[in-house]
Amino acid sequence: MTNGDSSDGYLVSRQYAYYIFSLLFLLYMFDYVDRLVVVSLFPFLQQDWGLSDTQCGMLVSAVYWSILVFTFPVSILIDRWSRKKSIGLMSTLWCIATAACAFTKSFPQLFAARTAIGIGEAGYAPGGTAMLAAIFPEKKRAFAMGIWNASIPLGSALGIALGGFIAQQWGWRHAFGLVALPGLVLAILFFFVKDYKTVDLVKVGATGEKQSVNYLEILKGFARTPSLTFVVFKGSLQYSTLLLVGLAAVAFVPAAAAITQDVVHPGVRATSYSFCVIVQHLLGSSLGPIFVGYVSDRTDISTALAMLPVFALAAGILFLAGSFFYEKDLAKVEKVAISVEK
Repeated sequence: MTNGDSSDGYLVSRQYAYYIFSLLFLLYMFDYVDRLVVVSLFPFLQQDWGLSDTQCGMLVSAVYWSILVFTFPVSILIDRWSRKKSIGLMSTLWCIATAACAFTKSFPQLFAARTAIGIGEAGYAPGGTAMLAAIFPEKKRAFAMGIWNASIPLGSALGIALGGFIAQQWGWRHAFGLVALPGLVLAILFFFVKDYKTVDLVKVGATGEKQSVNYLEILKGFARTPSLTFVVFKGSLQYSTLLLVGLAAVAFVPAAAAITQDVVHPGVRATSYSFCVIVQHLLGSSLGPIFVGYVSDRTDISTALAMLPVFALAAGILFLAGSFFYEKDLAKVEKVAISVEK
């Protein structure tokens, strides 16, 4: 597939590609800082508001339920409208929602603010993945996505560490406000980066003429792409295994994220990744914290966490199965050129 004007396969210059990459990396890092800062604030919230472990788990799951509901429609907007504008707007929303958490007065209010964070974050992973797939050469796509997704454990750790430190020094409300500011600055900067032109949904007919393709027809093609299907069901609960196991939990991401871009029409790359996000959160992130909190309230945290490796093993088996279909699915993809917006 032709990736653009650069002779080395980059859509833009190599330097500018890494500038966009840097913004995407930092935004993803602060995405997870804002998403998980609440975890370190549980003791303070329990002390002030008397929350149970289940309620604390709900504050984490609220974000993932929003992502689950909104990621697909938002990804369509990303594919058909603008990557940079969508990412800029979403980042601004989740940062404002994080700051709003500082002004809440009750659990329902905080739950609502956390839900708004998820609405903002809903399309970031699909949008960022689509941009990286476009601006980097195909052979470097998995590498770029691997480094990009390294921001997840980094942001998670920073969110928890910063939240606890700030809360100890100035109170838990300040923790929400202070971690929201850097992401807001990055969101504004992203409005001004170069984007690729929205890819028309067309295919080349037998005689060489371009033919319009129905969006639904392409989406149906996802179900007929085994390597994509197996990758989508790939171990969302791995993120719940902590510390050293966390390295293994994200090791699958570079190849898996690249597959969601390689085996679909370039005009629906964000939409393709949105299905991955939906299944991850449906099977894990949205229910996992509530489940762990529920079991913890009735037994203990060790018992709750001990159940998780079984799901990780099942995910590994599915990922292995999908690998046998990759080459065949890749050969079926329509070859469409991508160019930079003027």
